[in-house]
Amino acid sequence: MSMYGPQDQQTTWRNLSRHEESFNDLLYEQLRKTPWWLISIAFHGLLVLVMLNIPLNVGSGAASAQLQSKVEEDVIDPIEDEVKPDIEETKPIEQDEKVIEDPVVKDAKVSDHNETDNDLPFEESLGKKDFISDAPFEGPSTNSAIGIGGGAGGAFGGRGGHRNLKAEGGGAATQSAVNLGLEWLKDHQDDDGKWDSDGFMKHDKIEPICDGPGYSLYDPGVSGLALLAFLGAGQTHKRGRYKRTVKRGLKYLKQIQDPEGCFGSRTDRHFVYSHATCALAMAEAYGLTGSPLFKQSAQMGIDFVIKCQNPYLAWRYGVRPGDNDTSVSGWMMMSLKSAKLAGLRVPQEGFDGLKAWLDKVTEPEYGKVGYTARGTGPARTENMLEKFPPDKSESLTAVGVLARIFMGENPETSEMIQKGTELCLKALPVWDESSGTIDMYYWYYGTLAIFQVGGEPWKKWNAAIKDAIIDHQRKDGAFRGSWDPAGPWGPDGGRVYSTALCVMCMEVYYRYGRVFGTH
Repeated sequence: MSMYGPQDQQTTWRNLSRHEESFNDLLYEQLRKTPWWLISIAFHGLLVLVMLNIPLNVGSGAASAQLQSKVEEDVIDPIEDEVKPDIEETKPIEQDEKVIEDPVVKDAKVSDHNETDNDLPFEESLGKKDFISDAPFEGPSTNSAIGIGGGAGGAFGGRGGHRNLKAEGGGAATQSAVNLGLEWLKDHQDDDGKWDSDGFMKHDKIEPICDGPGYSLYDPGVSGLALLAFLGAGQTHKRGRYKRTVKRGLKYLKQIQDPEGCFGSRTDRHFVYSHATCALAMAEAYGLTGSPLFKQSAQMGIDFVIKCQNPYLAWRYGVRPGDNDTSVSGWMMMSLKSAKLAGLRVPQEGFDGLKAWLDKVTEPEYGKVGYTARGTGPARTENMLEKFPPDKSESLTAVGVLARIFMGENPETSEMIQKGTELCLKALPVWDESSGTIDMYYWYYGTLAIFQVGGEPWKKWNAAIKDAIIDHQRKDGAFRGSWDPAGPWGPDGGRVYSTALCVMCMEVYYRYGRVFGTH
């Protein structure tokens, strides 16, 4: 508000004008009487002073602008701050959102020609196989083989757009299953960001209330899996319908990370499972966003993975325990792979040791991968041995196939990959609790592995996994969107565990691109 009225303002401007005219006349008269050489000296002196100050001012301004830009991008809304509710998460899932999101895909809107003009899937290369890069580990800013595609997230840029959904065998049903599953997971997250393995049903507001608790000891691990389900759909703390959910989850992971980089408590010897899934989630969060908010935490998590590895071999329970197993090593491999894609520091020794271990436990004649030695099957608790016999699952073989591909072996030339694939196709996913064929852990690794193999093996596996998962997603009451925690590890992880794994199986069409292109 001005201190002057309209009349006063006019008088003031007239006085200023008269003063300005008198000053100009006086200045002109003085300059006219001043010798030209004195004016020249003054002018050049002023010019030198201006030139001396330009670099300092420009540099300072640029630095300030860069700093301000960085602050606005990543620090103004740090993940450590109190998370405020997002308006879009309170809206019905069917309602259009202003944020970038993945709506429920309807059959009429899923194109049958999700390809390029030359009838190739959108993200695949055309040319002689010898000239197509098979390098599975590239930085986040390049179009790497896994998750090829630029834009946000670099190597993870294919997520969220679902560009190959139909072309790779997905569609309305698979994406609807993903969306319903994510909605269930969102509704059952605690305020502190974790997913409560044995107490998630406290969030239920309608009948029937969910059952299927797991063990609270595994809260960090199942929280990591739940976050991976959101990240697999391209959801981040800045992008998509579930920004608040992802932000709270990542904040929780940072809060439970110790100074050595380990996520969660070490009170139980199986803590390495929880650490591996959390490290994988944090690495993917960094890979998708490039945010410095996650880089240190992600790097520390990966450093601890390497610290746990036995020299020249693999992993089991604890830090360098001396013995190894393929199950723990599979999760560690996944975290290292995503960290490499994200541009984090990952020593080659991590992959070399895993390769040595796989060679040690793989039967050359059949391609079957053992648990702690050749010929040993997947682990089971004593009360699950008869209900879910280990010989009904090829989970460890699937881990071996996937690891070999991610480490650079070509499915078309690798004998061990081909033999392992044949074993997996003899144990296709079937939801039949009475016959003991349910194993979501196996289905998760098998789906990732056979997708990488591609071709006819993928067509067979894809048909089976869709039948097993989509047809058994719950649609009633508070269960809506979840999967019952059946299988050998269902009672341990509970409904959050089973739902997260099934969602990730249905994200396979865009989670990671094929390392070696279409087969």
